[in-house]
Amino acid sequence: MSLQTRLMTAVIGFVSLILIIVAVITSATLGKTMEDQLDQKLSTYGDQLVRISQAVAPSSATAQNVLASSPAPPVGVLFVVSSPVTGFSGVVAKSEDGDEFAGTLDPLTGAQLAEIAVSLKDTRVATVTLTGLGSYRVMAQPTNNGLIVVTGLPRDDIQNQLTQLLTVIALATIGGLILLALTTAITIRVSLRPLRAVALTATRVANQQLDRGEVTITERVPASEADPRTETGLVGASLNKLLDHVNTSLASRQKNEERMRRFVADASHELRTPLASIRGYSELSLRALRQSDQEAERPEVIESTTSSLERIQAQSLRMTRLVEDLLLLARLDEGRELVYGTVDLTQLALEGLSDARPTAVDHHWNIDVPDEPVTIVGDAGRMHQVVANLLANARTHTPAGTTVTLSVAQEGEDAVLRVHDDGPGIDPAIRDELFARFARGDSSRARQTGGTGLGLAIAKAIVEGHHGFITVTSEPGDTTFTVRIPMNPATTGGTPAA
Repeated sequence: MSLQTRLMTAVIGFVSLILIIVAVITSATLGKTMEDQLDQKLSTYGDQLVRISQAVAPSSATAQNVLASSPAPPVGVLFVVSSPVTGFSGVVAKSEDGDEFAGTLDPLTGAQLAEIAVSLKDTRVATVTLTGLGSYRVMAQPTNNGLIVVTGLPRDDIQNQLTQLLTVIALATIGGLILLALTTAITIRVSLRPLRAVALTATRVANQQLDRGEVTITERVPASEADPRTETGLVGASLNKLLDHVNTSLASRQKNEERMRRFVADASHELRTPLASIRGYSELSLRALRQSDQEAERPEVIESTTSSLERIQAQSLRMTRLVEDLLLLARLDEGRELVYGTVDLTQLALEGLSDARPTAVDHHWNIDVPDEPVTIVGDAGRMHQVVANLLANARTHTPAGTTVTLSVAQEGEDAVLRVHDDGPGIDPAIRDELFARFARGDSSRARQTGGTGLGLAIAKAIVEGHHGFITVTSEPGDTTFTVRIPMNPATTGGTPAA
């Protein structure tokens, strides 16, 4: 059964049970009240007939004579007199032309008198169903002249009223249940509409080909069906939130896959160039060695061979550095490679700037460090590499005459190292990917415009390994790389000094 059917069955069944119980209690209470009223009326009228019967001589005491001496009785009254002289006699008042008082008195048959006698055998008041007359409430009363008077009133009015009441209750109950069923069905259907929207949205998402091409989930539950203030709307809102998260995750995964493909292509390109050089110069060297001994001793041959071997060595070193950089990044990603100790950033800055000056004499190099040393807990060798990479980046990507300033400071609980230059700035198109691996501003990959594109990526990985972060702000004439590292990583959940 569907949820709508189960809810309707439960609601209608429960309400029907309540209405039936109310109807039974109402009819029972009303019936008891009407029975009490009938008994009270029967007692009052019976006392009146007893007084009349006591004034009649026993020899002439019959039901006909007693009622003849009384005012006109109401229609339906039953009167029986048991006399030791006249015996057992009884009459019932009948109407004429719809009058409410008796027009005639019809005698009771022997069978009817017997039924009355049986019902009053062990009690004074009883309910008896008389053949041809219906249900009666009868009461027996003795008189002081030796008579026994039985007075009875019909119960037809009570039964008719109860029947009418139950009929009205039944019709009202049926009508109310029909109205309740329609209202409940409409209410439940409207209330469950968000769930159907959720199901349709989930079905459309399930039918999407997420393994082909660009991965984007555009399906969402309509905003009108995703109101978090309602229980069913909350399901739609939660599904939309889930789809947003999945869509973001898939987009990030696709972006990572694209980066990985670009990384593989870049690594292949970087390795292909030195390998091609090594192969070419090796062939030249082998060709020279295959010449005759006399030709091999010629100066130009010796010089060519020596030059080829030197180029082979240079390209081998270049390829070795690339592989070592990739290995370092891999180990940093795994949380390895750092050896912790006390590191004096002030001393590292002085040494780094001293190493950078001879490599770019056409640049202006400045340093700004405090009088007191700024120390951190970290890996001295790797932090020296961070300083060297940032200075090399400033040297490589700025023209001659650029002023590069290296500064170290303590700000709160952090040690801050900044490399500032007044060069042309960083192209906004590559700023977001500046710390990515093999990220380069020159797509031609010429050697004179930069290295392998791993310097800033390595610097970022080392800084994050020290539980810090590196940022860059750039505009023409003002570019600053900022490295911020906690001086005590133990207070930030980092690795304590070894």
